[in-house]
Amino acid sequence: MSQSAQALSHRDDSRKAGPGVRLGWIDILRLGLVQAALGAIVVLTNSTLNRVMIVELGLAAIVPGLLVGVHYGVQITRPLWGHRSDTGGSRTIWILLGLALLALSGTLASATTLLFADSHAMGLTMAFIAYVLIGVGIGASGTSLLALLATRTPPERRATAATITWMMMIMGIIVTSIITGIALEPYSHLRLIEVTAATGAVAFLIAWLAVLGIERKPAITPVQAASGPPARFSDSLREVWYDGEARLFTLFIAMSMLAYSTQDLILEPFAGLLFGMSPGQSTQLSGMQHAGVFAGMAVVGLGGFLLGKRVPGLSRLFIIAGCLGSAATLALLCLAATVAPHWPLAPHIFVLGFANGMFAVAAIGTMMQLATRGRTGNAGMRMGVWGAAQAISFGFGGLLGSIALDVGRLITGSDGSAFGLVFGLEALLFMASTMVAIRIGRDTARSGGMVTPHSPTIQAAE
Repeated sequence: MSQSAQALSHRDDSRKAGPGVRLGWIDILRLGLVQAALGAIVVLTNSTLNRVMIVELGLAAIVPGLLVGVHYGVQITRPLWGHRSDTGGSRTIWILLGLALLALSGTLASATTLLFADSHAMGLTMAFIAYVLIGVGIGASGTSLLALLATRTPPERRATAATITWMMMIMGIIVTSIITGIALEPYSHLRLIEVTAATGAVAFLIAWLAVLGIERKPAITPVQAASGPPARFSDSLREVWYDGEARLFTLFIAMSMLAYSTQDLILEPFAGLLFGMSPGQSTQLSGMQHAGVFAGMAVVGLGGFLLGKRVPGLSRLFIIAGCLGSAATLALLCLAATVAPHWPLAPHIFVLGFANGMFAVAAIGTMMQLATRGRTGNAGMRMGVWGAAQAISFGFGGLLGSIALDVGRLITGSDGSAFGLVFGLEALLFMASTMVAIRIGRDTARSGGMVTPHSPTIQAAE
């Protein structure tokens, strides 16, 4: 990047997050509570309601699967919400509006359990509407939250801030699962609605208290606002598209999160079919994986806290290490599929979770770093584009894993070979993601700066 461009970038950053508005550690913890609130509501719709539809309502498993896919698909609108938070005067307003919608639509989704008893058509219609609104709520709130973190957190704290907020989200999921699990006994559809509504109300209250006063001056405004009106949505999106670094990172997010999510729906069946684990044991195995994810995130956060100022590109190194570790452990799972049940599966899954957690939270930290490099103050738009890529990959990943497993079983006639093929596919995706991650940062340095829609090269091409 040229010296003039660097100077412009530094001036822009200071205008977006000037003295007195940068987040301290307490502020970061407060925003972590917002992420925990998001996780608390989402876990009820993605896990608890999923089980109720299959077991208590006797619906085909594809029904809740497609509904969850709907809310991921709707999050393709994240760039819109990110742009609104860039130009709307306050990011906290969009955080709270999104959370309120998420809480209400989560309650509506649980209320459809009563409708299914009378009419499957009515139940499916209302469930579809509810999950669409869930996707909108997650997109508006989550994108604005990440943009606020990115623009208000000092660069040296961003990797650790990402770790803190995601670890708190996991804790929110764990705590919610325990408390609601107790509150739902004895189960009834009405009790599910009451528990979901109460969870949404408590989560919103916690989030509202957490963001209260976090923007201690009028909200971050676009850089060009001083000399003209805020950028239009199309102009802001075009800047991201013409930024080669942002495009490359979008590709990385899509590939790596596809690899990450493809295993979601097949790990427990893998443990049950090849290792003879009971449902309780396979659930514990899932808990072992999440413990590994938690540990991997903690290592990234600690590394960022201790070495963030002294080791340039530390997040990128963690991304590469996490992707390579994920590829290696998945490749070894192919071997485990051939020798099952004679394999130390639990520690293996812990290591897989550790590598997954390391790359995932380091990617969020890198996302926060890159979000502030736009020349038009469009951190929300950038977060929206990357969030949309992640959501689409998550929605498609579980479906891809299930289809690949069924096709593998049909072709090979063997469960072990079929699982091995899927894990091998995931390993290849992680290796490809590693190759993309290696290029992040390198191309920008070689080209001498970031390409934007306003650069002479693009204007000439147009």
